[in-house]
Amino acid sequence: MIRAAIIFFLVAALATAILAMTGEPGHATLVWLGWRADMTAAAFVLITLFVALAAMIGWRLLLWVVETPRRAERARAETRRRQANEVLTRGFLAAAAGDGLEARRLALKAADLADEAPGLVRVLAAHAADAADDPIAVQAAYSAMLGFPEMRLAGHRGLMQAALAQGDRAAALSHAEQAYGLARTARWAWRALLEARLQAGDWDGALDLVKGALARKIVSPIVAERARAALLAASAAQLEGSADPKARGQAQDFAVEAAKLQPGFAPGVVMAARLLAADNKAGRAAQALESAWKAAPHPALWLAYRDLKTDETPRQRAGRLAELAQLNPEARESRILAVEQALIAGDADRALDAARILETEPLTARTAGLLARAHFAAGQPDEARVWMARGVSAAQEPDWSDLDPEGRAFAYEPADWARLVASYAETGELLHPRHERRERTMSELPQLPISYADSAAFLSAHEEAQSAPYPIGEGVYEDEEPPAPTPPRAGERRSQARRRLASAPRAAK
Repeated sequence: MIRAAIIFFLVAALATAILAMTGEPGHATLVWLGWRADMTAAAFVLITLFVALAAMIGWRLLLWVVETPRRAERARAETRRRQANEVLTRGFLAAAAGDGLEARRLALKAADLADEAPGLVRVLAAHAADAADDPIAVQAAYSAMLGFPEMRLAGHRGLMQAALAQGDRAAALSHAEQAYGLARTARWAWRALLEARLQAGDWDGALDLVKGALARKIVSPIVAERARAALLAASAAQLEGSADPKARGQAQDFAVEAAKLQPGFAPGVVMAARLLAADNKAGRAAQALESAWKAAPHPALWLAYRDLKTDETPRQRAGRLAELAQLNPEARESRILAVEQALIAGDADRALDAARILETEPLTARTAGLLARAHFAAGQPDEARVWMARGVSAAQEPDWSDLDPEGRAFAYEPADWARLVASYAETGELLHPRHERRERTMSELPQLPISYADSAAFLSAHEEAQSAPYPIGEGVYEDEEPPAPTPPRAGERRSQARRRLASAPRAAK
């Protein structure tokens, strides 16, 4: 305001000066209390402006004097607020650094200074008690927050974490449930409830939570869809072994729905194909596996596809697997399957040509074993021996750990399914529990003829054939399996049932 008045005064003075310089200064007479003053118009204007300016300055000075006490109070409040902010900042930093004693001291000091931020003071008190490792004080601090509506959610979360630290899962779950009822967007409460359902194997309850989270927009639609697919597959796995036909039918429905939701989720698709094939629906099983191969090829998929038919020759089987590989020809698994189906058909040259593409990729035990088999089938035992040697120290492929050497693929326990659901929902990646636990998995280096192709013998131990690249009965193996039995002679049939990988064991063809 003062700045505007000064500008107005300067403009008026300039106009008056210009008027005076024109030679017509004008005339003004002022009569007041018997006094008379004669002056030019320009002088009158300037005097009036000076008087107005002096009056305004005097008025502002008077106001400044009157407001001095209030201004001093505001200054003291600002200083107190600044000190409170500094104390709170130092307190939170001390709590984050784990200095419980300093954090508590600063929390007490902040309680005296930060009258305008009681919520921050209570949060600092709770963090300070936690840093000081005082569970009683932590409990008291977070319990005090429950009395304030705006702090109730933070109080429940702190009490849940405190209960988990003390091993009281029931109390932690209770606080998570209350928090989930208070706020529609409390993702941490939803996640705690979901983990509790998963650990308990309550797949139906977990499905309800996922649907609720999608409605509340806690999770994105893609996360909810992946979670639903994995949970449906877990439910199907739980019901699959039931003797009740109704339960097995429900397991089939769950697995089929999981395969439709996420064709790239191999455990659900393989289970759906297995249940459909057992229900004499091999055509639908093949369609599910083909859709999954287009989305995300996985070793278990082609093994399940291979086992859909049991009355075909090796050449017919190889042709059917070649058609599967052509559904996604650029995928790595399709290139690997091209080698496998060529070996099944007994076409050593084509197997070797297909295997050479894998030589440019990072070496794993699986690809090394496949290259060794292809070279030996092509009559190149020395090259096969080289690849066998390189495969001994090569990295393992986690995908193969999902294939149980003596049972079904993805034969997970409930705890494994719980971890798989949580991981797949968040990231879309499969976990491999047996690989992580270093359990026995399918051997990736060729120690036996491949179990599904009698006509494509690889390593023969009988007298007339060439010796194997490595003595089968020597060495120490990670899984400590006994030495492999002697393969049959050419033209002989096996005496043992073939080992099934993607489905339940059945009689040899």
